[in-house]
Amino acid sequence: MTTSIFTACQPRQDILDGTISEADFAARLGSVISGVGSPDYVDPARFFSNTHPTAGLRTLIGEVMRRLSGKGDGSATFRLDTSFGGGKTHGLIALVHAARWGSAHGNELRSFVGDDALDAVDASVAAFDGEAADPTNGRLMGDGIRAFTPWGEIAYQLGGPEGYETVRKSDEARRAPGSSTLGEVLGDGPCLILLDELGEYLRKCPDALGRDQLAAFLKALFTAVEGRGNAAVVFTLAVRHDGKATDAFARENEEIARIIGELESVSGRKATILNPTSDDETAAVLRTRLFERVEVPGVTVDAYATLWNDNRDRIDAGHQGADARDAIETSYPFHPDLLDTLTGKTSTLADFQRVRGMLRILAKTVAKVWADRPDDDGLIHTHHIDLGDEGIRREFTTRLNQLQYDSAILNDIDGKSGRPALAATIDEEKFSGLLPYTSYIARTVFVHTLAFNNDLRGLTPAHLRYSILSPQADLSFVAAAETAFIQGSAYLDDRPTAPLRFNAEANLTQIIAREERGVEADALRTELDSRIKDIFTTNSGSFETISFPAGAFDVPDDVGDGKPRLVLVHHQALDIGNNVEEVPDLIAAIYQRKGQDGVGLRQLRNNLVFLAADERNIKRMTDAISRHLALQELRRPDRIGELAEHQQSQVVELARRSEADIAVAIQQCYRHLFYPSRTALGGGPVTLDLATIDQTSASERPGSGQTQIVRQLSDIGKLKKPEDQSDQPSYIRDRTPLKRSGQITSADLRAEFRRDPALPMHVGDDPFRKLVLKGIADGVFVYRRETMVAGQGDPAPSIVIDDASMVFTSEYARDHGIFPRPTPTSSGGDDNTSSGGSKPDEHGEGTMEIAGEEKKQTAGTGTATSTGGGSSSSASDGETFMGEGVLKDALTTVFQKARSAKVGTVSRLSITPFEISHFYMLLAVVESIPGATRRATASIEFETADASIITMTIEGTVGDAKLTREYVEPQLRAATERNVSTAIELTFADGLTLDGDEPEKIIERLTKFGTAAAFVEVTAEG
Repeated sequence: MTTSIFTACQPRQDILDGTISEADFAARLGSVISGVGSPDYVDPARFFSNTHPTAGLRTLIGEVMRRLSGKGDGSATFRLDTSFGGGKTHGLIALVHAARWGSAHGNELRSFVGDDALDAVDASVAAFDGEAADPTNGRLMGDGIRAFTPWGEIAYQLGGPEGYETVRKSDEARRAPGSSTLGEVLGDGPCLILLDELGEYLRKCPDALGRDQLAAFLKALFTAVEGRGNAAVVFTLAVRHDGKATDAFARENEEIARIIGELESVSGRKATILNPTSDDETAAVLRTRLFERVEVPGVTVDAYATLWNDNRDRIDAGHQGADARDAIETSYPFHPDLLDTLTGKTSTLADFQRVRGMLRILAKTVAKVWADRPDDDGLIHTHHIDLGDEGIRREFTTRLNQLQYDSAILNDIDGKSGRPALAATIDEEKFSGLLPYTSYIARTVFVHTLAFNNDLRGLTPAHLRYSILSPQADLSFVAAAETAFIQGSAYLDDRPTAPLRFNAEANLTQIIAREERGVEADALRTELDSRIKDIFTTNSGSFETISFPAGAFDVPDDVGDGKPRLVLVHHQALDIGNNVEEVPDLIAAIYQRKGQDGVGLRQLRNNLVFLAADERNIKRMTDAISRHLALQELRRPDRIGELAEHQQSQVVELARRSEADIAVAIQQCYRHLFYPSRTALGGGPVTLDLATIDQTSASERPGSGQTQIVRQLSDIGKLKKPEDQSDQPSYIRDRTPLKRSGQITSADLRAEFRRDPALPMHVGDDPFRKLVLKGIADGVFVYRRETMVAGQGDPAPSIVIDDASMVFTSEYARDHGIFPRPTPTSSGGDDNTSSGGSKPDEHGEGTMEIAGEEKKQTAGTGTATSTGGGSSSSASDGETFMGEGVLKDALTTVFQKARSAKVGTVSRLSITPFEISHFYMLLAVVESIPGATRRATASIEFETADASIITMTIEGTVGDAKLTREYVEPQLRAATERNVSTAIELTFADGLTLDGDEPEKIIERLTKFGTAAAFVEVTAEG
């Protein structure tokens, strides 16, 4: 157990209200000198009450005050040599108040210095702030006076217009005065000179003269101060111990450090180096400024220390035992990792001022934590830095100049309203009602990412667990969230050896993968179906394509445009595995039957080939479509701008390539070809065999799907194209009615190639014409049209395919005196008839008409207009979802739509079969569906051969409906006219849940023993 920070701590009201201003964080020395600025800095009492008396600050005030009182026996020069933003300006302000108002604020000062240092009160104070200086135009001091140099400003501040007159000429000439002149300016009383931001002033000086004069001024000032026992100079210098600077004025600060070093070397006097705030006092400084009250609860310290010890094999705490307790007590109410990260990593960024920057970030974080009241409230952790808060995010992105991480924050960590980031999405899906573990992970990794040195960027998984672990957090959930976030993140560094850290540029693969997961099932199905149709359908192709038939009624049994028909079987209706021992029921039914009721026998069986999907490649095909849709989404103008410039070009290129990828994936999936053959697959009764197109061939010419089919059928001799060699006329003669009758019309002979599975399929009529011509040339056929007869040796005739043109066997033609022609006898005079026979007539190609041709009837009933159609975009109680087609496909579709609409359970499943045989087949299997009440209805009307009209109605149990089969089916087969509608309804009293695999089990039961086509409805539970 822990004591809540909300009980143990009370933030300052301005922190909670958010009324603390930028000026409250950014202390300005000049504002304090002039008495104009934030009361927190200008008012001595408020300043000291908000300031933690660090050891360094106490030493600084004590040393300087003793010097001003004449009791100091050390150096008169003090150097605040701290890291940038390490409290130096705060220390200077403390000196101003102590020197000016020590007598009036002795009580406040006693927390910082002893009584012996309070004697020097009401000292004169002058401060020079290089940030506010203007060496070119002069800074307005008052009384119409503009000062151009540090000596000019100091002289005016100490002596007003009269004091300025002492150095006017030196100021206007930008030449440093001597030490005696400066001594006059300092006067005889206690005097404190403060110099801040000299590096920035040096940057503003127009030439080397300014630098030289600054060096001369510092030498004269140090000399003048050393000559007085009650005067002191305090200056700041932002350089490291090695003399190197890292801030924006690094070159100038290093130059000043060199000047100071030379002065100390010449004079033999060293400035006293002081640090107002050391790293180990940072937490105390932050507590004092941010909180009115902080009580460190022992139970919290014990709880965390125990957690770290118990999980020491799983976390990288860096603190154990007594050290752990010390670390928690020192940093409280902040988690040690939070302060360690800000001081050890964030502070290495050039734009981060340590104390000020931490105050800004933590002030906003404390306010957010107190507003949100998270459940893990023992400490303020790194993960409580909520990057979803605009103010907090800007502290990192804008103020620290890390705008390159904006996309990472919005995409992975904390998104905008309406577009939740990855972390929030995972939390909603996996950790609803728990701590937002994934968001905690994302925030922690982000804060650890921001560092100047690459080896500081990021953290290990063990350190991550240490940072997040609390009495309320479960490490197993942390690990699960970590895994999910790594898998889905678009911006984590995914190099194998990299720590957990973000990159400014996204991992494009992950961006696409995440977009793929957002593709809706309906959109994917629609796009995929369209692509499959486009790839295998072409006006210039060898086949007329019939896409996704639900049954025999969708495939006409006529000549059509003269091309063979390619029947595309939908992959959800049928897929082919490794071992195919017999022709699938759906294909067999279409191949053998025709008509709306599926009763009639198909005549033109050799006019159909079937293409089915490979079950192993369906996922790859759907993945290709999903990726394409994701890329198209990313290409939208409002989305592509979120990516880096080089990624934008990659998305465009990947989207272009995805077109070919889709075609290849579809062609490699749709590669099982069932074709008419006298060698039936598996020795069964259905005269279809199977050819599987190899992967390499399937990949050729992406987008031209019929090419692979034509090649495969041509290679096995099943398909004849116009450019191919002719069939053997003798084989065709012996395989067709010509062998028996000796004669046949050209139309009927052409029709044999559409009927007989043992014959090749012809692409158009040219292969047939080539066959007849070869038969004539070889002496196998004789061709006659009206009075024109052509046999062996005659000029090649123009073959017309119609009922008026005849093809004879050569034997029949000879026996019946058709060919060779009888030799004419002469009765005197010239004979005008040539012995070579008459010249054949020239005729255009005819067209073939087949009597009794049936037109395709529209399958199904109800309001759905296409397979899978009729659904609505969102579910409500009692809403119905509809689909039609092959039963397996239709059932899959409606359950998929119901799930997409967030339906949990359905109360009703209705199946309306398109054929009476399917109705009775389903009656035999629906009884195996558990938990359902089953009802069957049918309306049957037919006309007998004797013109009697018989009407019957079925409405009742499935068992009773099954009893009618033996009477109904023979009657319908013999009927001259029929009109039938049937339906089976399953009602689930307790509801059929869609969360598990129950729908798939129902689909398996209903389609296990045969293939049906039907209209399907499911109704959401109301």
